Amino acid sequence: MISSKKLAGMIDHTNIKPNATKNDIKTLCNEAVEYNFSCACVTPTNVAYAHEILENTDVDVCAVIGFPFGTNKSEIKAFESLVAIEDGAVELDMVLNIGALKSSADMLVQKDIEGVIESADGMVVKVILETALLFDEEKIRACQLSKEAGADYVKTSTGIGYPGATISDVELLRSTVGLEMGVKASGGIRTLETAIEMINAGASKIGTSTGPAIMRDLLKNENI
Repeated sequence: MISSKKLAGMIDHTNIKPNATKNDIKTLCNEAVEYNFSCACVTPTNVAYAHEILENTDVDVCAVIGFPFGTNKSEIKAFESLVAIEDGAVELDMVLNIGALKSSADMLVQKDIEGVIESADGMVVKVILETALLFDEEKIRACQLSKEAGADYVKTSTGIGYPGATISDVELLRSTVGLEMGVKASGGIRTLETAIEMINAGASKIGTSTGPAIMRDLLKNENI
């Protein structure tokens, strides 16, 4: 069984709901501090507030970019990334241009990612593939383009409106990117059992909105 400290350091505690209030974000951040999660993941409009709460803690702020469809123009994604970093984000989860990928416009997809990476200026960049919308060949190509662009992670899903992470997808992403990149499993990960399955399949980060419940289950098992 994984230790509670290790698992907490792999969790991106997330609230990217369109109806998230300031109180919801405050709760998210306080929970992230309580359990020492890796970061609190929020929408761009909530980055500055999350940073204000987390500034003197060990928990980072992650912003989603081009969310949730990835259809913003590359220039908009790059600018959105700059603003998010100015507001205090140190990790960016960007949605790749899914339509461009499916149209075999690989150069556009890679440039789209590179624009965010350039704006990030050394901050962690994760590329959300939305695997539920892709065939395996497209998932592989998306991983290769993300790696070539210099991204730090590939991520399975936005968790909004489509099926989330699957064991087979995590295994495919890991086998494609190798050990040089991270793999973030997100979408539908609500239990300790599922989180462990994703880690065993090759995930190095877990995106979830139910991190506290997952940690409580693990801590209960540790104390038995």
